[in-house]
Amino acid sequence: MPDTVFNFDNSYARELPGCYVAWPPAPVEAPRLLFLNRELALELRLELAATAESTLAAIFSGNALPEGATPIAQAYAGHQFGNFSPQLGDGRALLIGEVIDRHGCRRDLAFKGSGRTPFSRNGDGKAAVGPMLREVLIGEAMHALGIPTTRALAVIATGEAVYRETTLPGAQLTRVAASHIRVGTFEYFAARDEREHVRRLADYAIARHDPDLCGAEDRYAQWLRAVAERQAALLAQWMNVGFIHGVMNTDNMSIAGETIDFGPCAFMEAYHPGTVFSSIDESGRYAYGNQPGIAQWNLARLAEAILPLLADGEDAAVEVATDILSGFGASYRRHWLAGVRAKLGLQAPGAPTAADDEADAALAGDWLALLQAGQADYTLAWRRLADAAEGRPDAVRELFADTPALDAWLARWQARAAAVPAAQRTQAMRRVNPRIIPRNHRVEEALDAASSAGDLRPFEALLQAIRRPCDDDPALARYAEPAPGGYTDGYRTFCGT
Repeated sequence: MPDTVFNFDNSYARELPGCYVAWPPAPVEAPRLLFLNRELALELRLELAATAESTLAAIFSGNALPEGATPIAQAYAGHQFGNFSPQLGDGRALLIGEVIDRHGCRRDLAFKGSGRTPFSRNGDGKAAVGPMLREVLIGEAMHALGIPTTRALAVIATGEAVYRETTLPGAQLTRVAASHIRVGTFEYFAARDEREHVRRLADYAIARHDPDLCGAEDRYAQWLRAVAERQAALLAQWMNVGFIHGVMNTDNMSIAGETIDFGPCAFMEAYHPGTVFSSIDESGRYAYGNQPGIAQWNLARLAEAILPLLADGEDAAVEVATDILSGFGASYRRHWLAGVRAKLGLQAPGAPTAADDEADAALAGDWLALLQAGQADYTLAWRRLADAAEGRPDAVRELFADTPALDAWLARWQARAAAVPAAQRTQAMRRVNPRIIPRNHRVEEALDAASSAGDLRPFEALLQAIRRPCDDDPALARYAEPAPGGYTDGYRTFCGT
């Protein structure tokens, strides 16, 4: 294998000893390439075009690590469903190394499902085909929608069995992330009162993700504010496309502001703020409508972990943290309103005034109330609203039983949006309101075929469709259709561990 395939520069391993355990991936019996994201490989400056599939399978299984790889299991803790676990860590994952992409950005390459590590907590460290291909589908869908996300570079079949509720074919994922530093990474060292590790980790995170803050006297407070702002923007994007993460534990919140860990996640169909798809979220803690509040709660845990860095003296530090965290709601609302304005086709000339904000938020809130009352399909309703902008309201009226209430709202909306020509508004709305999302029944159909029959054709077809979320191609019509009646009522997703 040529040495130039990967050009690693592994700063985390080099600069943060004590924050990880060096650990090799477990060899696998019969690695076989199931998926390779060639577009992403080019972005990462990886020279893979002439590499044989058998060699790629060996690389991405860990059987033949490329030169410069330094596999490490990162240490982190986390609040899981509100309860603190002082040691979680990479139980079935390894950071293999870092590369600098074509844009000059540092990106992590990490295995998932690569065997037991010292953090495995009695798990087998393995993964199955279905959950790993789910990571591909959801990550690529989020990327196509313009939402910051980790992405899958490769998935290999291991040729081994994985035992869950049933016996499943094994697989391993290679994930790409801006970094794998989590809120829980800081919690791990703070819980041990290892303040120097917390400081070094914060300095590393600032240099990597917010280099403009390096050297600033109040850099830790500014950094916390930057992390909070990224989360506010990310959560607004999740909410505007109906995405439900499912397990927003602090070990699943990236300080880089990317969506990470696609376990029991799904896109909402019939609109309801209380929607939960995760099999392990029995209380609804991470329901769709709770997500912004949970993000703020998680940020409070980050603030607690770095509190001694924020100011001299606990009272002063608490005051700094409280000021930053109290602004999260306004930041989230600003990002959400900007997104929902675009979805509604509202583009008033000049900067929106406070009165504009109030009127547009009320219009959006009433629209969501209509969706909830009518249990209308979230994605379809937004998409068909663009047809109404074009003068064809019947397309959206078909989704509602209470058409008088809808018509009254449509009249308000048309009056509010009148400043924008209809054709321009329609085009703008179709660019931000997807037609195609990873519908739950299509995802399960694709994963079942791949897992039970080794048939990747449904997966590959769905992948191509979700990479074109706003495309009106008639050939993609089946991927825009909601699930059959009653399908999502008892639908549950699983984390795969």
